[in-house]
Amino acid sequence: MLLLPPSEGKAFDEPDSNDSGWDPSDGTFGALELQRLAVAEALSAAGGGSEKLLGVGGKHLLRAQAANSMLIGAPTMPAWRRYTGVVWDHLDPASLGAVARRRIVVVSGLLGVVRADDPIPDYRLRMSVNLAPMGKLSTWWRDDVTAALQRAAKGKVIVDMLPQEHRAAWTTENLPRGRRGVTVSLVDPTGKPGGHFAKAAKGELARAILSDGIDVLQSWRHERFELIVTPLT
Repeated sequence: MLLLPPSEGKAFDEPDSNDSGWDPSDGTFGALELQRLAVAEALSAAGGGSEKLLGVGGKHLLRAQAANSMLIGAPTMPAWRRYTGVVWDHLDPASLGAVARRRIVVVSGLLGVVRADDPIPDYRLRMSVNLAPMGKLSTWWRDDVTAALQRAAKGKVIVDMLPQEHRAAWTTENLPRGRRGVTVSLVDPTGKPGGHFAKAAKGELARAILSDGIDVLQSWRHERFELIVTPLT
C-alpha cells in the first residue's frame, strides 16, 4: 500500500452522464462520511476559503473558492485522474494497470484518505492549515485517518512517501508488528531545496515501486537525490 499526497493542482471536470455527483460516503473509505461532510460544510461556510487558507491567489483562488463552496453533488472523477502536478505526472497512473493503481492511497485534507480509483470532486485544501472549527486539519484528522489506514493495511506492507504535512495526519503505533512497512524520503545531499526535481523523482520512484515491487528500493538510484528508507516505528 503506497501512501502519496494529493496534488494542489486538479484536473478540470469533464462531462459524464453516469456521474451522480460527489457524496462523502463514496469510495473505499466511505466510513469517513461524517468527517468529510464536516470539512465540506466548514469550507462552504468560509466561502470556499481565503487566499491565506488556500495558499493561492488570482484566477486559481476563484476556481478553488467556487469548487470548495459546492462540494456535495459536485462532478467527480477517479482520484488518479483528478490529481495533476509533478509527482502524479511522473507517476503516470494512466499507464499503470488497475491493480497497481488500487495500491495507491492518498492522504487528503478534505477526504481523509482515498484510493486512487475512488471518485472525488475538484477541491483545494492543504492538510497543514487551520480550518474553523476543526483547527489544524492534520491533528483533527489523525485518529480517523490512523484507524482507516490500520484497517486497510491488514496483510499489506505500507510504503509511506508522504511529506511531513501529511505524515502528521496518522500514527503507526497500532500497526501489526512485522508488517509495518517503510518510510521513503528523497534528500539532496547538498542541502538545496528539491522543488520540482524532487517531486519528479518521487513520482518516478513511486512508479518503480508499483511496477517492480518493494524490492526496487534496494537498487533504485537517482543522479541528484539520495534515497532514505527507514522502518515505520
